[in-house]
Amino acid sequence: MDLRTLLHAVRLHKVIFALAAVVGIAGGVAYAFVRPPLQASKELVVVVNTKAIKMQAIIAGSQPVLIRASHLLDPPVSWRTLQRYVQVNSLTTGVIEITAEARTAQDAQELANAVGLAYKQLLETKDNPGGKAKAHPLGAAPPTGDTLRTAAIERGGFGALIGALLGVIIVVAIGRSDRRLRERDEIAGAIGIPVLASIPVVHPSDTAGWTRLLKEYEPAVVHAWNLRKVLMHIGVSDVRYGGPGVSVTVVSLSSDRRALAVGPQLAAFAASLGIPTVLSVGTQQDRNATATLSAACTMAAAMSGEAGSLQFAVGDFFAGRDSAAALTVAVVVLDSKNPELPAMVRTTTTVLAVTSGAVSAEQLARAAVSVTGDGRDIAGILVADPDSSDRTTGRLPQLAELPRRRHPAQYRRVAQQRPATQPRKDKPGGEISEHFK
Repeated sequence: MDLRTLLHAVRLHKVIFALAAVVGIAGGVAYAFVRPPLQASKELVVVVNTKAIKMQAIIAGSQPVLIRASHLLDPPVSWRTLQRYVQVNSLTTGVIEITAEARTAQDAQELANAVGLAYKQLLETKDNPGGKAKAHPLGAAPPTGDTLRTAAIERGGFGALIGALLGVIIVVAIGRSDRRLRERDEIAGAIGIPVLASIPVVHPSDTAGWTRLLKEYEPAVVHAWNLRKVLMHIGVSDVRYGGPGVSVTVVSLSSDRRALAVGPQLAAFAASLGIPTVLSVGTQQDRNATATLSAACTMAAAMSGEAGSLQFAVGDFFAGRDSAAALTVAVVVLDSKNPELPAMVRTTTTVLAVTSGAVSAEQLARAAVSVTGDGRDIAGILVADPDSSDRTTGRLPQLAELPRRRHPAQYRRVAQQRPATQPRKDKPGGEISEHFK
């Protein structure tokens, strides 16, 4: 998998990737609070009357010293616990260093002081294992170490890195199992039908939303041009259209809810250009898919009878019944699992409306088979909400007609038809040999 494919998978599933990174950050910060960083305090002890300074370092970190140090602390701490948090090293021939770690700066200083004092007291006893050596602790230095805030930032950053890595693995795994079509070339290539246009769609969720779309839809300049190209492909382009009325069926799938808005947006745009347009929502295979749209059309028709140049037909699709209509847009929704085209009057053109990343090649192929099985031809595909990173066009490659090669016998016949006085020249200054004449 190359970097482009990896970035594409991350961008498509950016929510999952971001969630994994956030979980990683939260885990790192939580770990910083559960296991806060230890503060380290160091104390230097000057040892005199000895040449075996390394041996003195071993004595200072031995069990007898730690047992004495545990009794000097309030509250007492077991010597085995001290053994985990205390280290003693020799620096020079006469100095040893005691390093003590604890969760707070004060505890670290007290622990270092206790070990240094216990070591001094041991050397002052009669059974002193250090011989004539004497110890002079210099006091614990101020503790060093990361603060809780610094540790939380560092561990949160590390957690984000781990979370991002896991997020990449997750989204790549999801991408491998996801069969939905996202790019225009993928959608067109799945059924061998070109993409006519790509437009963003409105996502109404209720009757009021559909009503606003039908009355107030106004696409951006680029998308308006794409819709104009669709109208020209259908056969109507402007208010000066004076030919017979044309009609188009916009077919979508029930699992692709966003594609339902393609037909109404096309009709509303055509009406905004002054083209007498009828939006028809007839008998559907899945009636629930168009329930709110039908209600909005019924409401708009009852309130004013029309919305500009847009009229409505609900429950009974018709084409050409109203001679004043230059364009009729019929909205049909098929069941994604078992698509069957409902009985309806034929239109002059049929197109498929597909949302990027909403359907698989298998679903699209079943829909195409259902539509063409009724003797209809699919003129093209309208892609709703195209992927912002998609640089493909959805145009199918046209095979250019290959030049016909002449058979050698044809050359002989052509040469025989030329007069002998006009020798054929293959190039300036050269003549064809006699046996080709």
